[in-house]
Amino acid sequence: MSIIAGSYERFIWGFKLKPTKHDADTQTLTLSPLFSYPSHISSITTVACSGPAAASGGSDDTIHLYDLPSASSLGSLLDHNHTASITALSFYTPSSLSFPRNLISAAADGSVAIFDTDPFVLLKSFRPHKKAVNDLSIHPSGKLALAVYRDECFAMLNLVRGKRSFCCRLGHEASLVKFDPSGERFFMVVNSKVGVHQSEDAKLLLELDNGSRKRILCASPGDSGTLFTAGEDRAITAWDTNSGKLAYSIQDAHPARIKGVVTLTKNDSDGASEDPYLVASASSDGIIRVWDMRMAAKENAKPLAETNTKSRLTCLAGSALNSMRRPQIGNQKAQKLEEGLNTE
Repeated sequence: MSIIAGSYERFIWGFKLKPTKHDADTQTLTLSPLFSYPSHISSITTVACSGPAAASGGSDDTIHLYDLPSASSLGSLLDHNHTASITALSFYTPSSLSFPRNLISAAADGSVAIFDTDPFVLLKSFRPHKKAVNDLSIHPSGKLALAVYRDECFAMLNLVRGKRSFCCRLGHEASLVKFDPSGERFFMVVNSKVGVHQSEDAKLLLELDNGSRKRILCASPGDSGTLFTAGEDRAITAWDTNSGKLAYSIQDAHPARIKGVVTLTKNDSDGASEDPYLVASASSDGIIRVWDMRMAAKENAKPLAETNTKSRLTCLAGSALNSMRRPQIGNQKAQKLEEGLNTE
């Protein structure tokens, strides 16, 4: 498993999560450094990774790519039309593949770009809205995405045709939007509350509210309707989105506000019931921690692994490293051989 984090000081941090001890009662993990260097010329605003591929976007309007198995930089994607800070990055990886098929980026100028990943080449760019994108989430089918904007708008994007199919004004600014793994529901974060919506018609099913007035800054869907949130209250909270109840929480998970949380899952089923439910978190004081969320119900839950980057972290992403294929950057449009994202 790999974890990458971006920082305000323009550094990208890469770590590999490795077991160091495992017996009947304990498991110890180590976050081993893969790389760290100033890949951007200004602060990093968003990161994404899937399998061996990783990407970062910054306030310098650029997207940089990384190959995790070789711990190397692949350079930047210059062939796109973003003219403002990159605000969201997301890989689309079909369930049948361990290597991502597409990378979707969004920016503060309202533009969205769709890249093929084999090799990395721009397939389509469009500007479905004039205002800044706060967050973007791809449906598991890869055919559509949801986006929330700084001007309180919410939109559905047709990724096959590269156009906006629906847009409405919410009346409040949503900072995050996430599909659940099934694609049947999505979660929308507004300040300290999370709305659980039905994907088919965007109907609000229920609202999650822990009573805190402190903002949620990051969220990560888990299995079986679980949603992890974290933010200014410095806690990691697990929600049962089927009942709308708080399942469990790690209070004071970090000494500073949490800027990233990611569910680390394995695609193999061997011993899955025995594997810990791993969740990684990163705080603005530079600390990254990995937790076994089964221990969250216990008092004084302790992280399985921890590292201190000593930088102001802004974002976090994680990936199960299931493929050793090296990502490529290409100069021509790649031919699409399977169904899914296709702009032809």
